[in-house]
Amino acid sequence: MQILQAIATVLVAALCGGLVGGGAVALLCGALWLLWRGIQLLLHIFKSSTAMAIQREIIIKDTHRGLRYIDGRLSQVLEAGRYILRDRGWLGKGPLEEIVLVDVRQRDLTIKGQEILTLDKVAIRVSIITQFQVMDPTSALHNVENYEDRLYSDVQLAARRSLASMNLEEILTNRNRLSEDISRDVTESAMSYGVSILRADVKDLIFPGNLQEIMNRVLTAERMSQAQLVEARTKAQQSRIEAASKNEIARQTAEQARADSLLNAQTQAEASRIQAASESENLANREREAQLMAQNPALLRMRELETLSQLAQNAEARIYIGFDKHAELKDG
Repeated sequence: MQILQAIATVLVAALCGGLVGGGAVALLCGALWLLWRGIQLLLHIFKSSTAMAIQREIIIKDTHRGLRYIDGRLSQVLEAGRYILRDRGWLGKGPLEEIVLVDVRQRDLTIKGQEILTLDKVAIRVSIITQFQVMDPTSALHNVENYEDRLYSDVQLAARRSLASMNLEEILTNRNRLSEDISRDVTESAMSYGVSILRADVKDLIFPGNLQEIMNRVLTAERMSQAQLVEARTKAQQSRIEAASKNEIARQTAEQARADSLLNAQTQAEASRIQAASESENLANREREAQLMAQNPALLRMRELETLSQLAQNAEARIYIGFDKHAELKDG
C-alpha cells in the first residue's frame, strides 16, 4: 500500500514539474491532484473495511430454536431472542457465522394411501397420522440427514410390520392394536434423533371394492341378527314378566283362599263353640227344670198338659196315656 502511494506521488510531481508555463499546465496539475486525493480516499475506505465486518441481526421466535455455527462448527443452541451475527469482510478474513432454525412446535405427519398385505393376504390401503415434536434440535439435525423423512420411513415400516402380522378380522375388531404397535416401534427409534412421538393413529382404512361390498353385507347381516336377538330377548323378557305376573296372581289368589278358608274355619269353630255353649246352657236349664219338677209334681203335670195340648193340634198324633201311673198318683 505504501509503495502505491509513493509511485502515485512521484508521477504527480514529475508531471507538474516537467510541464512549464501556460494555463493548461496548471489545469492538468489540478486534475492530477484531485485524482490522487480520490485514490487516497478509496484506499482508506478499503483498508478500513478489511478490519471491520458488517453486522446483521436475527430474531428467533418462541416456536423455534437456533443452532449457531462458526466456520461450520456448532457453537451453541440459541433460545428465543435477538442475536447479532458478523459477516466476513471484503477480503473474507473474518469467521463465517450462520444460524440454522429448528421448529420445536407439535406437528402432524400424515402418511397417506399405503397399500399393505395383511397376514391372510388381503391388500388394504391405510392412512396414518403421527403427531411429533422435536425435543433435541442438535440430534434432529446431526444424527440424520432429514428427520422428517426419517420419521416418515419409520412410521411406514412400523405400519407394514404390524399389518403383516394381523389378519383382516383382527384389523377390523382391534384398530387400537395397530396404533399401539406403530407408537411402540417408532417411539424408541425417533428418540435417537431427538424427536418425541406424541400420538400415532390409523386415520383411514380402505378395502378393495369387492371386499368392501362383502363386508357391507356381513355388517348388514350382523345388524339384522343383532336386531333379531334384541327382539327375541324382548319377547323372552316379556314372557318372563307375564309368567311372573301370573304366578304372583296365583300366589295372591291362593293366599286369599287360604285366608278365606281360615276365616271360615274360625267362623265355624266359633259357631260350634256358641252352639255347644247354648246346648250346654239348655241342658243346664233342663236340669234345673227337672229338679224343680221333681220337687213339685204339679209343675210336671202342667208340662204334660202343655205337651198334650201341642200334640192335640196334630190330627195324626197318637197319644198313649199310662192310666196305671195316674192311678198311683191319685192314690198317693
